Amino acid sequence: MLAAVILGRAAVMYDGKYAVQTQVYGPEARGGASMAAVVIDTVPILYPKVSDPDLLVIMSQEGFEKYGAGARRDARMLVDSGLVLSRPGCPYLEVPATDDARTVLKKVIVANIVMLGALVEATGVVSREAIERAVLDSVPKGTEELNLGALRQGYIRGGEAFHEAA
Repeated sequence: MLAAVILGRAAVMYDGKYAVQTQVYGPEARGGASMAAVVIDTVPILYPKVSDPDLLVIMSQEGFEKYGAGARRDARMLVDSGLVLSRPGCPYLEVPATDDARTVLKKVIVANIVMLGALVEATGVVSREAIERAVLDSVPKGTEELNLGALRQGYIRGGEAFHEAA
């Protein structure tokens, strides 16, 4: 959820785009599948609901089954390769976000920021400058360097090529 808020903030406040962000929590709330959607455009957004996403970020197997398994073939997907066992029928990028957060950054809690960096690098949906400023606006005081490090680790992972669907 935080990554979606940060992405929307980067688009609106620092890249001069329009964005709408929504969230869906399952009845299980903590530990269950949740979903956040961000619509970003260069023109005002007239309808905020995402019904057929062209870009997905999946960070759990349950999330894949609930939200990613039916992705259209021309969509692109980033999957947390340590937590998502399935692979989609669309082009995808394996990002070891949770593993990198644990081993490189020593804080699993920044896995979402690693994935956010990978998303920005792989797609260019917002600029690096915009996402870095939005991260600094959004994270708790004292964690700025940790979160910027996570973002930069994501840039490394996002520079890899998408796999073609099987």
